[in-house]
Amino acid sequence: MESQSSNDGGTHSDGNLTHPTHRTNHYHQHRPSAASASASASSGTPVATCQGRSLSPAECTKVASIVTACESTRPIDLLTTMATSRAGLVDDEVRRLAWPILLAYDVKTMGEAESSQAWQDLPRHKDEDQVDLDVNRSFIYYPKNESGEQLDRRKAQLSAVITQVLRQYPMLSYFQGFHDIVQVFLLVLGVDHAAQAVSHLALLRIRDFMLPSLAPSIAHLQLLPAILSAVDPMLCQHLSQTQPFFALAATLTLYAHDIQEYSDIARLFDFLLAHGAVVSVYFFAIIILSRRDELFEIPAEEPEMLHSVLSKLPKPLDLEALISRTMTVFSKHPPERLPFQAWSKISPFSVLKTTRKSIGTQNLQAGLDLFAMQALQLRRTELREQALALLWKYRRPATSFGLAVCVGVVSIWLRRGGMNHGIPGFLSRKLIDFFRIISHG
Repeated sequence: MESQSSNDGGTHSDGNLTHPTHRTNHYHQHRPSAASASASASSGTPVATCQGRSLSPAECTKVASIVTACESTRPIDLLTTMATSRAGLVDDEVRRLAWPILLAYDVKTMGEAESSQAWQDLPRHKDEDQVDLDVNRSFIYYPKNESGEQLDRRKAQLSAVITQVLRQYPMLSYFQGFHDIVQVFLLVLGVDHAAQAVSHLALLRIRDFMLPSLAPSIAHLQLLPAILSAVDPMLCQHLSQTQPFFALAATLTLYAHDIQEYSDIARLFDFLLAHGAVVSVYFFAIIILSRRDELFEIPAEEPEMLHSVLSKLPKPLDLEALISRTMTVFSKHPPERLPFQAWSKISPFSVLKTTRKSIGTQNLQAGLDLFAMQALQLRRTELREQALALLWKYRRPATSFGLAVCVGVVSIWLRRGGMNHGIPGFLSRKLIDFFRIISHG
Protein backbone atom coordinates (compact mmCIF):
# COMPACT_ATOMS: atom_id res chain seq x y z
CA MET A 1 0.00 0.00 0.00
CA GLU A 2 1.26 3.43 -0.86
CA SER A 3 -1.26 5.17 1.37
CA GLN A 4 0.31 5.84 4.74
CA SER A 5 -2.59 6.77 6.99
CA SER A 6 -1.67 6.52 10.63
CA ASN A 7 -2.39 3.15 12.16
CA ASP A 8 -3.19 4.78 15.46
CA GLY A 9 -6.48 6.11 14.18
CA GLY A 10 -6.03 9.68 15.33
CA THR A 11 -3.64 9.52 18.28
CA HIS A 12 -0.27 11.21 18.62
CA SER A 13 2.84 9.13 19.15
CA ASP A 14 2.42 9.46 22.91
CA GLY A 15 -0.92 7.70 22.65
CA ASN A 16 -3.04 10.58 23.92
CA LEU A 17 -6.36 11.12 22.19
CA THR A 18 -6.71 14.50 20.53
CA HIS A 19 -9.69 16.50 19.40
CA PRO A 20 -10.24 16.33 15.61
CA THR A 21 -10.57 20.09 15.32
CA HIS A 22 -7.11 20.55 16.82
CA ARG A 23 -5.64 18.19 14.27
CA THR A 24 -7.46 19.90 11.40
CA ASN A 25 -6.33 23.32 12.57
CA HIS A 26 -2.77 22.02 12.83
CA TYR A 27 -3.04 20.78 9.27
CA HIS A 28 -4.40 24.10 8.01
CA GLN A 29 -1.55 25.96 9.71
CA HIS A 30 1.07 23.86 7.99
CA ARG A 31 -0.49 22.74 4.72
CA PRO A 32 1.24 23.91 1.57
CA SER A 33 -0.35 25.84 -1.23
CA ALA A 34 -0.44 24.12 -4.57
CA ALA A 35 2.39 26.35 -5.76
CA SER A 36 4.64 25.73 -2.76
CA ALA A 37 3.94 22.01 -2.89
CA SER A 38 4.89 21.91 -6.53
CA ALA A 39 8.12 23.81 -5.82
CA SER A 40 9.01 21.55 -2.91
CA ALA A 41 8.28 18.48 -4.99
CA SER A 42 10.87 19.69 -7.46
CA SER A 43 13.42 20.21 -4.71
CA GLY A 44 12.70 16.78 -3.23
CA THR A 45 12.08 18.02 0.33
CA PRO A 46 8.95 17.44 2.42
CA VAL A 47 6.97 20.61 3.04
CA ALA A 48 4.16 19.55 5.38
CA THR A 49 3.28 17.13 8.12
CA CYS A 50 0.14 15.15 8.78
CA GLN A 51 -0.46 13.26 12.03
CA GLY A 52 3.15 13.71 13.05
CA ARG A 53 4.79 12.38 9.90
CA SER A 54 6.40 14.18 7.01
CA LEU A 55 4.76 13.99 3.62
CA SER A 56 6.75 13.06 0.57
CA PRO A 57 6.96 15.59 -2.28
CA ALA A 58 4.41 13.57 -4.29
CA GLU A 59 2.06 13.42 -1.32
CA CYS A 60 2.43 17.15 -0.73
CA THR A 61 1.49 17.88 -4.30
CA LYS A 62 -1.55 15.62 -4.09
CA VAL A 63 -2.63 17.02 -0.72
CA ALA A 64 -2.45 20.56 -2.08
CA SER A 65 -4.58 19.51 -5.05
CA ILE A 66 -7.16 17.89 -2.75
CA VAL A 67 -7.35 20.96 -0.52
CA THR A 68 -7.76 23.15 -3.59
CA ALA A 69 -10.56 20.86 -4.75
CA CYS A 70 -12.27 21.07 -1.36
CA GLU A 71 -12.21 24.86 -1.54
CA SER A 72 -13.49 25.03 -5.11
CA THR A 73 -17.10 25.68 -6.11
CA ARG A 74 -17.47 22.25 -7.74
CA PRO A 75 -15.33 19.89 -5.69
CA ILE A 76 -17.02 16.53 -6.29
CA ASP A 77 -15.48 15.64 -9.65
CA LEU A 78 -11.99 16.58 -8.51
CA LEU A 79 -12.33 14.74 -5.21
CA THR A 80 -13.65 11.66 -6.99
CA THR A 81 -10.58 11.62 -9.21
CA MET A 82 -8.24 12.09 -6.25
CA ALA A 83 -9.98 9.48 -4.10
CA THR A 84 -9.85 6.95 -6.92
CA SER A 85 -6.21 7.52 -7.84
CA ARG A 86 -3.33 5.75 -6.09
CA ALA A 87 -3.18 6.35 -2.32
CA GLY A 88 -6.62 7.96 -2.29
CA LEU A 89 -6.92 10.99 -0.03
CA VAL A 90 -3.49 10.30 1.48
CA ASP A 91 -4.14 10.92 5.16
CA ASP A 92 -6.78 11.40 7.84
CA GLU A 93 -6.07 15.13 8.05
CA VAL A 94 -7.18 15.43 4.44
CA ARG A 95 -10.10 13.05 4.91
CA ARG A 96 -11.52 15.34 7.55
CA LEU A 97 -11.82 17.97 4.84
CA ALA A 98 -13.00 15.73 1.99
CA TRP A 99 -15.35 13.17 3.52
CA PRO A 100 -17.96 15.73 4.62
CA ILE A 101 -18.08 17.03 1.06
CA LEU A 102 -18.49 13.54 -0.38
CA LEU A 103 -21.26 12.87 2.16
CA ALA A 104 -22.94 16.22 1.42
CA TYR A 105 -22.84 17.95 4.77
CA ASP A 106 -21.12 21.05 6.10
CA VAL A 107 -19.29 20.64 9.39
CA LYS A 108 -19.66 24.38 9.98
CA THR A 109 -23.40 23.96 10.44
CA MET A 110 -23.25 20.76 12.46
CA GLY A 111 -24.39 22.52 15.64
CA GLU A 112 -27.32 24.06 13.80
CA ALA A 113 -28.30 20.66 12.45
CA GLU A 114 -28.39 19.03 15.89
CA SER A 115 -31.80 18.43 17.43
CA SER A 116 -32.75 20.85 20.17
CA GLN A 117 -33.38 17.80 22.33
CA ALA A 118 -30.20 16.04 23.47
CA TRP A 119 -29.99 12.59 21.96
CA GLN A 120 -29.39 11.10 25.42
CA ASP A 121 -32.94 12.15 26.34
CA LEU A 122 -34.53 10.47 23.32
CA PRO A 123 -36.28 7.08 23.71
CA ARG A 124 -34.08 4.00 23.58
CA HIS A 125 -33.77 2.33 20.19
CA LYS A 126 -34.96 -1.26 19.97
CA ASP A 127 -31.51 -2.48 18.87
CA GLU A 128 -29.37 -0.90 21.60
CA ASP A 129 -28.75 -4.20 23.39
CA GLN A 130 -27.23 -5.63 20.21
CA VAL A 131 -25.16 -2.47 19.80
CA ASP A 132 -23.66 -3.02 23.24
CA LEU A 133 -22.73 -6.60 22.37
CA ASP A 134 -21.06 -5.60 19.11
CA VAL A 135 -19.21 -2.61 20.58
CA ASN A 136 -17.61 -4.94 23.12
CA ARG A 137 -16.10 -6.80 20.14
CA SER A 138 -14.78 -3.67 18.40
CA PHE A 139 -11.26 -2.30 17.85
CA ILE A 140 -9.76 -5.78 17.51
CA TYR A 141 -7.17 -4.97 14.82
CA TYR A 142 -6.71 -1.23 15.24
CA PRO A 143 -5.78 1.16 16.79
CA LYS A 144 -2.54 -0.56 17.74
CA ASN A 145 -0.50 -0.22 20.91
CA GLU A 146 -3.25 1.32 23.02
CA SER A 147 -3.87 0.57 26.66
CA GLY A 148 -7.00 -1.11 27.94
CA GLU A 149 -8.17 2.22 29.34
CA GLN A 150 -7.78 3.91 25.97
CA LEU A 151 -9.66 1.11 24.19
CA ASP A 152 -12.47 1.30 26.74
CA ARG A 153 -12.73 5.01 26.00
CA ARG A 154 -12.85 4.26 22.27
CA LYS A 155 -15.67 1.76 22.84
CA ALA A 156 -17.65 4.23 24.91
CA GLN A 157 -17.31 6.80 22.13
CA LEU A 158 -18.30 4.23 19.49
CA SER A 159 -21.38 3.26 21.47
CA ALA A 160 -22.32 6.93 21.85
CA VAL A 161 -22.03 7.64 18.11
CA ILE A 162 -24.10 4.62 17.09
CA THR A 163 -26.73 5.20 19.76
CA GLN A 164 -27.04 8.87 18.83
CA VAL A 165 -27.71 8.04 15.19
CA LEU A 166 -30.23 5.31 16.03
CA ARG A 167 -32.13 7.44 18.51
CA GLN A 168 -32.27 10.44 16.20
CA TYR A 169 -33.46 8.22 13.33
CA PRO A 170 -35.38 5.41 15.08
CA MET A 171 -36.73 4.00 11.82
CA LEU A 172 -33.24 2.67 11.05
CA SER A 173 -32.66 -1.01 11.79
CA TYR A 174 -29.22 -1.75 13.19
CA PHE A 175 -27.35 -4.65 11.61
CA GLN A 176 -24.39 -6.57 12.96
CA GLY A 177 -21.32 -5.10 11.32
CA PHE A 178 -22.58 -1.52 11.36
CA HIS A 179 -20.20 -0.95 14.27
CA ASP A 180 -17.29 -1.98 12.01
CA ILE A 181 -18.16 0.85 9.64
CA VAL A 182 -18.76 3.41 12.37
CA GLN A 183 -15.46 2.72 14.11
CA VAL A 184 -13.61 3.79 10.96
CA PHE A 185 -15.55 7.07 10.88
CA LEU A 186 -14.87 7.57 14.57
CA LEU A 187 -11.12 7.11 14.09
CA VAL A 188 -10.95 9.36 11.05
CA LEU A 189 -13.33 12.16 12.09
CA GLY A 190 -13.32 12.02 15.88
CA VAL A 191 -16.23 11.60 18.28
CA ASP A 192 -17.54 15.16 17.86
CA HIS A 193 -17.93 14.85 14.10
CA ALA A 194 -18.61 11.17 13.45
CA ALA A 195 -22.34 11.10 14.23
CA GLN A 196 -23.35 13.55 11.51
CA ALA A 197 -21.23 11.72 8.95
CA VAL A 198 -22.68 8.36 9.98
CA SER A 199 -26.23 9.76 9.77
CA HIS A 200 -25.63 10.79 6.17
CA LEU A 201 -23.99 7.47 5.41
CA ALA A 202 -26.87 5.50 6.92
CA LEU A 203 -29.65 7.35 5.13
CA LEU A 204 -27.97 8.12 1.82
CA ARG A 205 -25.35 5.44 1.15
CA ILE A 206 -26.21 2.23 3.06
CA ARG A 207 -29.94 2.80 3.54
CA ASP A 208 -30.75 -0.58 1.96
CA PHE A 209 -28.91 -2.32 4.80
CA MET A 210 -30.86 -0.48 7.51
CA LEU A 211 -34.38 -1.30 6.39
CA PRO A 212 -36.52 -3.78 8.38
CA SER A 213 -35.92 -6.51 5.78
CA LEU A 214 -32.79 -8.18 4.44
CA ALA A 215 -34.29 -8.29 0.93
CA PRO A 216 -32.77 -4.98 -0.31
CA SER A 217 -29.32 -6.14 0.84
CA ILE A 218 -29.74 -9.42 -1.02
CA ALA A 219 -30.70 -7.45 -4.14
CA HIS A 220 -27.19 -5.99 -4.17
CA LEU A 221 -25.72 -9.48 -4.35
CA GLN A 222 -27.91 -10.43 -7.31
CA LEU A 223 -25.85 -8.06 -9.47
CA LEU A 224 -22.72 -10.18 -8.99
CA PRO A 225 -23.64 -12.95 -11.48
CA ALA A 226 -24.51 -10.32 -14.06
CA ILE A 227 -21.17 -8.52 -13.65
CA LEU A 228 -19.26 -11.81 -13.80
CA SER A 229 -21.19 -12.91 -16.88
CA ALA A 230 -20.38 -9.65 -18.66
CA VAL A 231 -16.66 -9.93 -17.91
CA ASP A 232 -15.96 -13.68 -17.68
CA PRO A 233 -18.83 -15.95 -18.78
CA MET A 234 -16.83 -19.11 -18.08
CA LEU A 235 -16.18 -18.15 -14.47
CA CYS A 236 -19.81 -17.11 -14.07
CA GLN A 237 -20.91 -20.53 -15.29
CA HIS A 238 -18.44 -22.23 -12.96
CA LEU A 239 -20.02 -20.43 -9.99
CA SER A 240 -23.61 -20.81 -11.19
CA GLN A 241 -24.47 -23.40 -8.51
CA THR A 242 -23.19 -21.11 -5.76
CA GLN A 243 -25.54 -18.41 -4.51
CA PRO A 244 -23.82 -15.03 -4.05
CA PHE A 245 -24.56 -14.88 -0.31
CA PHE A 246 -20.82 -15.30 0.24
CA ALA A 247 -20.47 -11.57 -0.46
CA LEU A 248 -22.97 -10.43 2.16
CA ALA A 249 -20.63 -9.80 5.11
CA ALA A 250 -18.09 -7.86 3.05
CA THR A 251 -20.54 -5.68 1.12
CA LEU A 252 -22.81 -5.12 4.14
CA THR A 253 -19.92 -3.66 6.16
CA LEU A 254 -18.19 -1.88 3.26
CA TYR A 255 -15.35 -4.40 3.81
CA ALA A 256 -14.62 -3.00 7.28
CA HIS A 257 -15.37 -6.38 8.86
CA ASP A 258 -12.71 -8.13 6.78
CA ILE A 259 -9.87 -5.65 6.23
CA GLN A 260 -7.56 -5.64 9.23
CA GLU A 261 -5.23 -2.73 8.45
CA TYR A 262 -6.52 0.72 9.33
CA SER A 263 -4.63 2.40 6.50
CA ASP A 264 -6.19 -0.02 4.01
CA ILE A 265 -9.80 0.38 5.13
CA ALA A 266 -9.48 4.18 5.34
CA ARG A 267 -8.07 4.24 1.82
CA LEU A 268 -10.86 1.95 0.55
CA PHE A 269 -13.47 4.21 2.17
CA ASP A 270 -11.98 7.12 0.18
CA PHE A 271 -12.82 5.22 -2.96
CA LEU A 272 -16.26 3.97 -1.91
CA LEU A 273 -17.45 7.35 -0.62
CA ALA A 274 -16.43 8.99 -3.88
CA HIS A 275 -18.66 6.70 -5.96
CA GLY A 276 -22.21 5.39 -6.01
CA ALA A 277 -23.15 2.40 -3.86
CA VAL A 278 -23.10 0.01 -6.80
CA VAL A 279 -19.32 0.38 -7.10
CA SER A 280 -18.93 -1.64 -3.90
CA VAL A 281 -20.61 -4.59 -5.63
CA TYR A 282 -18.33 -4.20 -8.65
CA PHE A 283 -15.36 -4.16 -6.28
CA PHE A 284 -16.36 -7.55 -4.89
CA ALA A 285 -16.83 -8.88 -8.41
CA ILE A 286 -13.26 -7.84 -9.19
CA ILE A 287 -12.05 -9.69 -6.10
CA ILE A 288 -13.78 -12.80 -7.46
CA LEU A 289 -12.22 -12.30 -10.89
CA SER A 290 -8.78 -11.90 -9.33
CA ARG A 291 -9.16 -15.40 -7.85
CA ARG A 292 -10.09 -17.05 -11.14
CA ASP A 293 -7.35 -19.70 -11.17
CA GLU A 294 -7.96 -20.62 -7.54
CA LEU A 295 -11.70 -20.97 -8.10
CA PHE A 296 -11.32 -23.20 -11.17
CA GLU A 297 -9.32 -25.62 -9.04
CA ILE A 298 -12.51 -26.29 -7.05
CA PRO A 299 -15.14 -28.37 -8.89
CA ALA A 300 -18.33 -26.55 -9.75
CA GLU A 301 -20.19 -29.47 -8.16
CA GLU A 302 -18.88 -28.38 -4.75
CA PRO A 303 -20.79 -25.14 -4.15
CA GLU A 304 -20.25 -25.38 -0.39
CA MET A 305 -16.50 -25.31 -0.87
CA LEU A 306 -16.72 -22.43 -3.34
CA HIS A 307 -18.93 -20.53 -0.91
CA SER A 308 -16.44 -21.10 1.90
CA VAL A 309 -13.53 -19.82 -0.17
CA LEU A 310 -15.39 -16.81 -1.56
CA SER A 311 -16.75 -15.74 1.82
CA LYS A 312 -13.19 -14.99 3.01
CA LEU A 313 -11.29 -12.16 1.34
CA PRO A 314 -7.77 -13.00 0.21
CA LYS A 315 -4.94 -11.52 2.25
CA PRO A 316 -3.30 -9.26 1.51
CA LEU A 317 -5.55 -7.34 -0.86
CA ASP A 318 -3.85 -5.35 -3.58
CA LEU A 319 -6.25 -2.45 -3.16
CA GLU A 320 -4.77 -0.20 -5.82
CA ALA A 321 -4.91 -2.89 -8.49
CA LEU A 322 -8.44 -3.89 -7.47
CA ILE A 323 -9.67 -0.29 -7.49
CA SER A 324 -8.12 0.36 -10.89
CA ARG A 325 -9.69 -2.74 -12.42
CA THR A 326 -13.03 -1.98 -10.76
CA MET A 327 -13.20 1.34 -12.56
CA THR A 328 -12.19 -0.25 -15.86
CA VAL A 329 -14.93 -2.88 -15.63
CA PHE A 330 -17.46 -0.35 -14.33
CA SER A 331 -16.78 1.91 -17.30
CA LYS A 332 -16.94 -0.92 -19.84
CA HIS A 333 -19.95 -2.66 -18.29
CA PRO A 334 -22.08 -0.05 -16.49
CA PRO A 335 -25.07 -1.26 -14.47
CA GLU A 336 -27.58 -0.22 -17.10
CA ARG A 337 -25.98 -2.58 -19.64
CA LEU A 338 -25.55 -5.66 -17.45
CA PRO A 339 -27.08 -8.93 -18.74
CA PHE A 340 -30.13 -10.75 -17.35
CA GLN A 341 -31.93 -7.38 -17.00
CA ALA A 342 -30.27 -7.28 -13.60
CA TRP A 343 -30.40 -3.50 -13.23
CA SER A 344 -34.10 -3.27 -14.09
CA LYS A 345 -34.88 -5.55 -11.15
CA ILE A 346 -33.38 -3.11 -8.67
CA SER A 347 -35.83 -0.88 -6.80
CA PRO A 348 -35.81 2.75 -7.95
CA PHE A 349 -35.54 3.68 -4.25
CA SER A 350 -32.45 1.54 -3.65
CA VAL A 351 -29.17 3.32 -2.93
CA LEU A 352 -27.80 1.42 -5.91
CA LYS A 353 -29.86 3.74 -8.10
CA THR A 354 -30.30 6.86 -5.98
CA THR A 355 -26.52 7.29 -5.64
CA ARG A 356 -25.86 6.49 -9.27
CA LYS A 357 -25.32 10.14 -10.22
CA SER A 358 -25.97 12.08 -7.05
CA ILE A 359 -22.78 11.92 -5.00
CA GLY A 360 -22.52 14.92 -2.71
CA THR A 361 -25.92 16.40 -3.61
CA GLN A 362 -28.58 14.65 -1.51
CA ASN A 363 -29.54 15.81 1.97
CA LEU A 364 -30.91 13.97 4.99
CA GLN A 365 -34.51 14.83 4.16
CA ALA A 366 -34.09 13.15 0.78
CA GLY A 367 -32.73 10.10 2.59
CA LEU A 368 -35.70 10.04 4.96
CA ASP A 369 -38.16 10.34 2.07
CA LEU A 370 -36.46 7.55 0.16
CA PHE A 371 -36.40 5.38 3.27
CA ALA A 372 -40.15 5.81 3.69
CA MET A 373 -40.86 4.98 0.05
CA GLN A 374 -38.57 1.96 0.13
CA ALA A 375 -40.13 0.69 3.36
CA LEU A 376 -43.60 1.07 1.83
CA GLN A 377 -42.50 -0.83 -1.24
CA LEU A 378 -41.17 -3.62 0.97
CA ARG A 379 -44.49 -3.83 2.83
CA ARG A 380 -46.42 -4.05 -0.43
CA THR A 381 -44.11 -6.77 -1.71
CA GLU A 382 -44.52 -8.68 1.55
CA LEU A 383 -48.31 -8.34 1.33
CA ARG A 384 -48.30 -9.61 -2.23
CA GLU A 385 -46.20 -12.64 -1.29
CA GLN A 386 -48.47 -13.40 1.65
CA ALA A 387 -51.54 -13.10 -0.54
CA LEU A 388 -50.12 -15.41 -3.20
CA ALA A 389 -49.11 -17.93 -0.57
CA LEU A 390 -52.61 -17.83 0.91
CA LEU A 391 -54.20 -18.19 -2.51
CA TRP A 392 -52.02 -21.21 -3.25
CA LYS A 393 -52.89 -22.78 0.09
CA TYR A 394 -56.64 -22.41 -0.45
CA ARG A 395 -56.65 -22.59 -4.21
CA ARG A 396 -59.96 -23.45 -5.92
CA PRO A 397 -61.01 -23.33 -9.57
CA ALA A 398 -62.06 -19.77 -10.30
CA THR A 399 -62.34 -17.54 -13.28
CA SER A 400 -60.62 -14.20 -13.55
CA PHE A 401 -64.05 -12.69 -14.18
CA GLY A 402 -65.33 -13.93 -10.87
CA LEU A 403 -62.27 -12.61 -9.10
CA ALA A 404 -62.65 -9.25 -10.78
CA VAL A 405 -66.27 -9.03 -9.65
CA CYS A 406 -65.19 -10.03 -6.16
CA VAL A 407 -62.61 -7.27 -6.10
CA GLY A 408 -65.16 -4.71 -7.19
CA VAL A 409 -67.79 -5.74 -4.69
CA VAL A 410 -65.39 -5.97 -1.75
CA SER A 411 -63.73 -2.68 -2.65
CA ILE A 412 -67.05 -0.80 -2.84
CA TRP A 413 -68.36 -2.39 0.35
CA LEU A 414 -65.21 -1.66 2.31
CA ARG A 415 -64.93 1.91 1.10
CA ARG A 416 -68.62 2.72 1.70
CA GLY A 417 -69.50 0.74 4.78
CA GLY A 418 -66.58 -1.37 5.92
CA MET A 419 -65.45 1.14 8.47
CA ASN A 420 -69.01 1.39 9.82
CA HIS A 421 -69.04 -2.36 10.38
CA GLY A 422 -66.05 -2.24 12.68
CA ILE A 423 -63.33 -3.16 10.16
CA PRO A 424 -60.19 -1.07 10.79
CA GLY A 425 -58.81 1.00 7.94
CA PHE A 426 -55.57 -0.94 7.65
CA LEU A 427 -57.48 -4.24 7.40
CA SER A 428 -59.76 -2.75 4.77
CA ARG A 429 -56.79 -1.77 2.68
CA LYS A 430 -55.21 -5.20 3.12
CA LEU A 431 -58.38 -6.92 1.90
CA ILE A 432 -58.61 -4.64 -1.10
CA ASP A 433 -54.95 -5.23 -1.93
CA PHE A 434 -55.37 -8.96 -1.42
CA PHE A 435 -58.21 -9.35 -3.90
CA ARG A 436 -56.62 -6.96 -6.37
CA ILE A 437 -53.45 -9.09 -6.30
CA ILE A 438 -55.47 -12.25 -6.89
CA SER A 439 -57.33 -10.72 -9.80
CA HIS A 440 -54.08 -9.83 -11.53
CA GLY A 441 -52.63 -13.28 -11.09
